[in-house]
Amino acid sequence: MSPLTRAHMDQLIDAHFQAEADADIDAIVDGFVPGAQHDVVGRPGGPIYGDRQIAGYYRDLLADLRDLRFQKVRRRYGENHAIDESMLEATAVGSPFGIPGRGRSVRFRILHVFDFSDGRILRENAWADVAAIQQQLLEEAAA
Repeated sequence: MSPLTRAHMDQLIDAHFQAEADADIDAIVDGFVPGAQHDVVGRPGGPIYGDRQIAGYYRDLLADLRDLRFQKVRRRYGENHAIDESMLEATAVGSPFGIPGRGRSVRFRILHVFDFSDGRILRENAWADVAAIQQQLLEEAAA
């Protein structure tokens, strides 16, 4: 397995984020290798695996957050992996992280670690600034 170029890693990450923004579950799943691992730090139950579980996660996520917009802050690269730090803006229409969104906007930092294999995502690991999301939704709810 030869290392991916930075340009190819960028293409895979950007396509993944665009599929999220488009709420295109099929495109999201197609970006992963079969049996891929998806791990969101703090999510109950730990990592999930494979197309069906990954699709289910994104269906739930995109029911809570809509109109996703990613703004890249920086990326770091290694052999067949990349670390992406972005700002994510979205509209909270469901109850992200257990807090009713009521159509309010949220903006928070999110860090992703992507491992790649066979020109697709082998593993996605994400850390979201949940405290910032909670603060925004709870402050607006109290106002």
